[in-house]
Amino acid sequence: MFRFEAGNPRGVTWVFPAWTSDDGIVPDELGGFQDVREEVDGHAMVGLLGYAKPYWRRLTVGIAASMGTRLARLVPPLVVGAAIDRAIRNEGDPGILADLGVISAEPFASEAARLRLLQRLALIAAVAYVARSVFRFTARYLLQSTAQKIQRDLRNETYDHMQHLSLDFFSNHQTGAIMSILNNDVNRLERFLNDEIRQIIRVITTVGGISIVLLYLSAPLALIAIAPVPVIGLSSAKFLTWIEPKYKRIRETVARLNSRLENNIGGVKVIKAFDRFGFEFGRVGDLSDDYHDEQVEAIRLRRAFFATIRVLTGVAFVGILLMGGWMVVTDPPYAVGPITLQQGITVGTLTVFFLFIRRMYSPMRRIGLTVNRYQRAKSSAERVFGILGHDPTIVDPPDPHDPDEVDGRVTFDGVSFSYDTTEGVLRGIDLAVDPGETIGLAGETGAGKSTLVKLVPRFYDVDEGAVRVDGVDVREYGLRALRQHVGIVEQTPYLFSGTVEENIGYGDLSTLDGDGLDERIVEAAEAAEAHEFVRDLPDGYDTQIGERGVKLSGGQRQRLAIARCLLNDPAIIVLDEATSDVDTETEELIQQSLRRLIADRTAFVIAHRLSTIQEADRIVVMDGGEIEEIGPHEELIAGDGTYADLWASQADPGRPPADD
Repeated sequence: MFRFEAGNPRGVTWVFPAWTSDDGIVPDELGGFQDVREEVDGHAMVGLLGYAKPYWRRLTVGIAASMGTRLARLVPPLVVGAAIDRAIRNEGDPGILADLGVISAEPFASEAARLRLLQRLALIAAVAYVARSVFRFTARYLLQSTAQKIQRDLRNETYDHMQHLSLDFFSNHQTGAIMSILNNDVNRLERFLNDEIRQIIRVITTVGGISIVLLYLSAPLALIAIAPVPVIGLSSAKFLTWIEPKYKRIRETVARLNSRLENNIGGVKVIKAFDRFGFEFGRVGDLSDDYHDEQVEAIRLRRAFFATIRVLTGVAFVGILLMGGWMVVTDPPYAVGPITLQQGITVGTLTVFFLFIRRMYSPMRRIGLTVNRYQRAKSSAERVFGILGHDPTIVDPPDPHDPDEVDGRVTFDGVSFSYDTTEGVLRGIDLAVDPGETIGLAGETGAGKSTLVKLVPRFYDVDEGAVRVDGVDVREYGLRALRQHVGIVEQTPYLFSGTVEENIGYGDLSTLDGDGLDERIVEAAEAAEAHEFVRDLPDGYDTQIGERGVKLSGGQRQRLAIARCLLNDPAIIVLDEATSDVDTETEELIQQSLRRLIADRTAFVIAHRLSTIQEADRIVVMDGGEIEEIGPHEELIAGDGTYADLWASQADPGRPPADD
C-alpha cells in the first residue's frame, strides 16, 4: 500500500491508500495521469507558447538574431566560390556577389587586381564571421534566458495550482508522479524551448536561404539538392505517429517508477523490519524493465528514422557529384535523357554547391532529433497543462462568507458522506456543539471519527446534509477564512525539514519575521510541554530536525505540532490522537496545558486512549458511521453501553465485552 502525506500550517497529516494492480504498477486512473491528460484545454504545446507572450519583445529580437546567424553563415561559401572563379581562375560568370554589387563584375586583367579581389573577399568573410558571432551571442542569450523565465513562470503557476487542488487529487495520484511533473516535465519543456526553437529557426532559415541561392546558381542541380527535403518532412510526420504512443508510455512508466522509489525510500524502516529487500527489488526491477523495454523500442524507431535521413542525403550528394561534374566537364548545350541543359557551371559554383549541401543537410538530419524531442515535450506539456486544467472539487462560493472572528458553534445536520472508493462512511449524523465545548470522539477504527472532523474545515464536502459553523454552512465560507479558524493536529503530524523554530512559527508566520526567537514561539512550546526537550536539543530552537522531523521521537513531533497549532490561535481545535506517541506522564502534562488552552475554544478530541477524553464536556461514541452514544463520561459509564465496555476493556484488558 502506498502512502501520501500532506502537511498544512496547523500540522495536519492525512494518509490515503492508493491501490496498485497485481503487477505493482499504479493504474492510469491513479498514478498514470491519463485522467489529467484528458483535461488539457486545447493543444498542450499551444498552451506552452502562451507563456511566451509576456516576453515577445525578447523573443522577437532573439529570433531575428538567430536568423541573422544562419544567413551570415551563407556568406563564406559564396566567398570561396568567387575566389575560385574570379581571383584564381579568372573565368566564368561574375557570380552572385557581383550581381549583388559586392564585387566588380568586370574581368580582372592583372595579377594585382586579382590579389586585391582576394583581399576584398577576405574582408567580406571576416565581417560575416564577426556578424555571425554577434548574432549568435544575442540569439542564444535572449532565447535561453527567455526559456528560463518561461520555466520559472510555468513551475510557479503549476505548483500554486496544485496547492489549491482538493485532497481527493492527492489521494488519487502518487507523490513521485506529482514531483515528476514539477521537476522532470517542466525541465523538459524548458530544454525544448532552449534548444529546439533555435533548431527550428535554423532549419527554416538555412534550408530556405540555401535553396534560394542554389536555385539562383543552377536550377537543375538545386532540384537534386532540394528533392530530399519534402521526403524528410513526410517521414518526420510519419515518425511522429510512430513515436507518440511510445513516449506517452515512457512518461507514465517514469512516473510509476518515481512513485515506487519514493515510497520505498520513505518506507525503508518497514522494508528493513520485515526483511522485504528482495520483494521490493523485484517490484522496482519490474518497473525498471518496463522502462528499459519502452526506451529500447523508442531508440530503435529513432535510429531507423535517422538512418533513413542519412541515406536520402547521401543519394542527393552522389547525384550532385555526378550531375555537377558532368556540367563542369561538358560544354553546353548537352542532353540528359529527354532534358536538354543549355548552361554549364563553373568549378567555383560546384564547390559552393558542396559547401551548401553540407550545411543544408546538417540541420535536416537534426530534424529527426527535434521531432523526437518535440514529442517528448508534448507528452510533458500534456501532463503539466492537464494539471493546470484540473479544477479543484472544493472551491470558494461566488460570494464567500468571510468573518473576522467565529464563536466556534459547530452543527452537523443529517450529514452523510462517502469517499469515491467506499460507501457510507458517515450516515445521518446529527450533532450540535456549543462554542467552547469540548467533544470527545470514541469508537473502533473505521467508525468515521476522523472523517467527521475533516468536514469541519471542508477538506471534503458532504453528500447529504450540512456542516455549519456559527450557523453558516461551511460551503458558504471562503476556504481561507474558514480554515484560519480551525487548527488540526493528527497522530502522525507532518513537520518540514528545517529548525524547531521554523516549524512552530509556521503556525503564525509573523513570528518568523524578526531577527531573534519570538517569545510567542516559546510560549506555544511551553503550552505544548515541548520547551523542556527543545532546550536540551544541540542547538535549541535552531536545531535542524531533518526531513519530516526524522531526528525527533514520535512524542516530540506531536508536541511541536501541538505548539504550531496553538500558535495559530484557532477558534476550533481538532486533536486526532494528538498525544498517542507520548508516555503517560508527558500526556498528563500536555492535557493540563490543553485544558487551560481550550477552555474558551471549541475542541474535538479523538482518542483510542479513553483517559484522554474522560473530562470532555460530552463524549460521542461512533460505530459504523453513526452516533451510537453521546453524553458525559460518568453518564456513559453508568449507561453500561459500548463506551462502558471500551472503558472497562482498557482498564482491564482481560475483561470481555458485555455482549460476549
